[in-house]
Amino acid sequence: MNIGVLAIQGDYLAHKARLEQLGANVTLVRKPEQLDAVDAIVIPGGESSTFLNFLAERGFLNKLREFVSTKPTFGTCAGAILLAKDVENPPQPSLGVLDIRIRRNAYGRQIDSSIREVESKLGGEPLEMVFIRAPKIVRTGDQVEVLAKAGDDPVLVRQGRIMAATFHPELSPDTRVHQEFLKLVSNGDRRP
Repeated sequence: MNIGVLAIQGDYLAHKARLEQLGANVTLVRKPEQLDAVDAIVIPGGESSTFLNFLAERGFLNKLREFVSTKPTFGTCAGAILLAKDVENPPQPSLGVLDIRIRRNAYGRQIDSSIREVESKLGGEPLEMVFIRAPKIVRTGDQVEVLAKAGDDPVLVRQGRIMAATFHPELSPDTRVHQEFLKLVSNGDRRP
C-alpha cells in the first residue's frame, strides 16, 4: 500500500511522518502522473484557493478529481474544503466528492486558532484537535457519517472512501485519525 501526500503547501511532511510512523509507504505527490503510483491520497491544510490555482495551472485538477472520485482520500482543513460539494465564504469551485457544505475560515483568523479535546467514534480518550483558521461543516448529506463533533459542529466525517477533518490531526501526538484512514484504505468503503 502506497499513500500519496499532496506536497504543494501545508504541513505535508507532518502527514508523511505520521503515516510512516504507522507503517505506511508514503510518496510526496507534486506531479499529476505520480497519482498513478499511489493507492490513496492525503490532501493537507494550506490555503484552498491557492491549491486550486496551482492545480489548475499545472493541469493537475482533472487528474486529481478523477483520482479522489475512485480512491481513498483524506482531506484536512483546506483539504476538506477541496473535497466538499459546496463551499461558502466565499463560494469557490472544489473537487465535489464529499456531500458536505463547508464555510471557509468560519472560526476566525490565525489568532483565533485553538486546541480542543472532544469525544469521537474512534474510541478511547477524547481526541485532541488542533484548529488553525479552520473551516466549519455547516451541512452533511445523508451518506456522511460524523465521526467527531466540536459542540454541534461536525469536525471529522467519512463518506465511502473519503474522510475529512476540519482540524490538523498531523499536529497532535494522537495517531487515531490517521489509523482510521489507513483502515479505510485497507478495507475500501467497507466500515472498519
